Amino acid sequence: MKQPRLAWAVTGSGHYIEECIEFLLTLDHVDLYLSQAGEEVLQMYGINLKDIKDKMPVYRDKAASAPPVGHFYSGYYHTFVMAPTTSNTIAKCVLGIADSLVTNLYSQAGKCRVPSIVYPCDIAPEMETTAPRGKKVMVYPRKIDLEGTAKIRTFEYTTVVESVDELIEAVHKRLASLK
Repeated sequence: MKQPRLAWAVTGSGHYIEECIEFLLTLDHVDLYLSQAGEEVLQMYGINLKDIKDKMPVYRDKAASAPPVGHFYSGYYHTFVMAPTTSNTIAKCVLGIADSLVTNLYSQAGKCRVPSIVYPCDIAPEMETTAPRGKKVMVYPRKIDLEGTAKIRTFEYTTVVESVDELIEAVHKRLASLK
């Protein structure tokens, strides 16, 4: 088998997506998974999917059964990252709903005891984020969204980060642990 890889998923959140993608592109041995909304958000933020495809394989949410999740069973992936992650995806994950490519990846990673690093878009009652075209805006996550983030923190094999800096640190720490 080739060297195990990192699986990274982007959902429909624009929360510091440019910084997440910038970091993603510095990594080697990564496969990118896009939800349908994630693909739309990349376009909204002016991120060229071709530039990403030139660096790594990109899988889109096109099949009903999400066939790539089988890679977790063969040891093909050592880590799963969801960054950034919408409150919708978080809610599905904490309820055990695996009805999309990304939620299926998270579910199967957990079932295979593959560590996940999750960067939710809703982490505090008041937050600054970046809207398309670079404008900084304030957002006010709902109580239910914050409850979802709190709940996913309790899941086994899951590390939740609250910033791009924490994401970078957690990924580097995980990669260092594999050496």
